[in-house]
Amino acid sequence: MRSEEERGEDEDDEDARADAAAMALAMAAPRFGGGQQDTPIVVPSTPHPYERLTPERVLDAIESIGERCDGRLLTLNSYENRVYMVGLDDGSQCVAKFYRPERWSDAAILEEHRFVDALAALEIPVVPARIDGDGRSLHAHDGFRFALFDRRGGRAPEIERRDTRLWLGRFIGRIHALGAAIRYAERPVLDRAAFGDEPRDWIAAHRIVPAPLDDVWLGVVEQALEAVSGCDERAGPARLLRLHGDCHVGNVLWTEGEGARTGGPHFVDFDDSRMGPALQDLWMLLSGTRDDMTRQLADLLEGYRAFHGFDPRELHRLEALRTLRMIHYSAWLARRWNDPAFPAAFPFFGSDHYWQNQILALREQIAAMDEPPLRP
Repeated sequence: MRSEEERGEDEDDEDARADAAAMALAMAAPRFGGGQQDTPIVVPSTPHPYERLTPERVLDAIESIGERCDGRLLTLNSYENRVYMVGLDDGSQCVAKFYRPERWSDAAILEEHRFVDALAALEIPVVPARIDGDGRSLHAHDGFRFALFDRRGGRAPEIERRDTRLWLGRFIGRIHALGAAIRYAERPVLDRAAFGDEPRDWIAAHRIVPAPLDDVWLGVVEQALEAVSGCDERAGPARLLRLHGDCHVGNVLWTEGEGARTGGPHFVDFDDSRMGPALQDLWMLLSGTRDDMTRQLADLLEGYRAFHGFDPRELHRLEALRTLRMIHYSAWLARRWNDPAFPAAFPFFGSDHYWQNQILALREQIAAMDEPPLRP
């Protein structure tokens, strides 16, 4: 008789053959293989709220809270919100963030503001929202909510340098030391349910993936989420804390020291801050081969542990977090498709080629989640 292990291997082989057959059928279909196709997503005919956010309305909003603008207005690179560099009458500049309607409640936005305020009070290099004379950091004008921030420039960190990684690790450790002190009450948790199950169900319900790739994608996502659950079991119960939430190199700006001012990194854009495992703020800083990532993670954790503890069992979640981000990202693009900025910025989304690549990438993630975790 065959062992349980042999029968399991046969079942895995059958699953792989079934996926391969389904993919072959999809590739043979008339819509597949002819280059990128138009997205199947139907764009609503109603205007997106951001279409009302004209330069005049932006300046009116800022002047409604007592600031005087000099007419200079530069749109900054942001998709989730609308962000502008604004010139003021005294010759200075500030950054104005206009929050995406209906994404966060007022309470959730203010909860993030207070977290960043507390970090700044500890001299952790972040950029908090400006507070006006009435103690307000969140403002509203003509149907839009917005906040002002000091302008803080900088360059991308030289992440390939060991001293840079140690420095970043120390500051992330300090952020998490405060982040672990209390829980968010208004902001959600980063877990399989929020970043895996919910976006999968939303994509399936709205028939975002074009046939005949839809069944293939859904089947691979199911396998990927089973593997995510396996990673969670090996890691043990998650120790949740308040995170930056989107801690990649684009959200870290590096400044040079000048005079009495100390240079180094500062962290921007806590808009995705939520409860989650500490590893979420570390893994997006890793890149390259497995050996490269092992070395990079060792440096980050060396700095991190100087200020906050880290449970090595959590490393089992690294590839699971990457997988959840991939699934969530596809749903994020689809949900935002009626925003005119998205079809222009992401023309590849929704094509057969896009979903084919997602299927292949998720299968690679299933294999990666079955490997031993990085051991720095």
